[in-house]
Amino acid sequence: MYRISELTNQVGLSRTALLYYEKLGLIKGQRQANGYRLYSALDVEQVKFIQQLQLGGLSLKECKTCLAHQVDKEMLKQRLAKLDEEILQKQQAREMLAAMAGLNAEVNEQSWHQKAIHDTPKAHFNWLLTQGFSEKEAFRMKWLSKNMTQHDQYMADFMHVFDGLERWGPGGESETLHALSLLTSKPKRVLEIGCGKGLATKVLAQHLKAEITAVDNEETALASVKQMLQSQPKVKLKSSVKTLCATMTDLPFEPNSFDMIWAESSAYIMGVENALTAWKPLLTDNGLLVFSDLVLLTNKPSKDVTAHWQKDYPDIQTIETRRKQIAKAGYQLIADFTYQQASWDNYYLPLQQRINELSTGMKGSQALADLSREVEFYLKYQKEYGYQMFAAQFKL
Repeated sequence: MYRISELTNQVGLSRTALLYYEKLGLIKGQRQANGYRLYSALDVEQVKFIQQLQLGGLSLKECKTCLAHQVDKEMLKQRLAKLDEEILQKQQAREMLAAMAGLNAEVNEQSWHQKAIHDTPKAHFNWLLTQGFSEKEAFRMKWLSKNMTQHDQYMADFMHVFDGLERWGPGGESETLHALSLLTSKPKRVLEIGCGKGLATKVLAQHLKAEITAVDNEETALASVKQMLQSQPKVKLKSSVKTLCATMTDLPFEPNSFDMIWAESSAYIMGVENALTAWKPLLTDNGLLVFSDLVLLTNKPSKDVTAHWQKDYPDIQTIETRRKQIAKAGYQLIADFTYQQASWDNYYLPLQQRINELSTGMKGSQALADLSREVEFYLKYQKEYGYQMFAAQFKL
């Protein structure tokens, strides 16, 4: 026999809770002449049995019914379904913690990141920034190896490949010039977001009479921009250019600071819809926004293409969807056009050659393998997707 204090130690419940159990008739204490209650071994087992039922989702009243009458199987089925759902949620929570801690014995970290990007993109993005990743790295989680502790080596390999290349993405001078020809006014203050190595910057500086601020969050890219500008004859540069290392999600400029924002292949980093909204206050009335983005060229992409971009760029849209988003954000579309084949060749052909050159010395590099697969995918499915340049005007 057990006193109530001993029973509390046996089952881990408070005295108040046990008295409530007794009030419901779930246990039966025997009051002694001295006023103490004594409980039997059966009471101990009864409480432990009830605790198991409660872990299954049953209330105390349902436990009492279950113990006193025939089992309500329909009720138990409902509780079982709810319990399965809770177990799944707990497992997902466990996988999240394991991924964040870099413990991958049972977790595919890359899959977790892809799920987080899909389910909670903004929160996941902000968390990655606090972990020390740049915006570009945070968005393109395919650059991560399965273990975040290996990320530095992966990115070192990735940058080693691109150090020997002029372009970091599809494009060409002809595309920049075509976009310039679409402008309805001549801007005097231009903000270029995500300038990279400055290939578009040079074209803008040669053909506009404006003050250009070229922004990127890669110091090495900005160093290339400065070197490129210094090598250009001053007679060819009609614009003055200054560079700034800054994040595109927190640009240090006052409202209405620019007549035009230029963003080739960079708006995707923060999401096109977010960029359309976030950059708008920086423009003057009738200010221009020119940006390019990866789009689907068909309304019915193949399963392989859909799966590929769901993983690498979940926000990819058709051209028509991007047009609607531009209008919804308060811009008037001036024109848009699809990049020519040469713009892709400018990027992928040198990249393919560079991969071949490095294949022996970087054998086993995950970054090199991923880039190789990217080239192969493009060569196979290039007709289903492409880059689209959009020129729009902001109207108050």
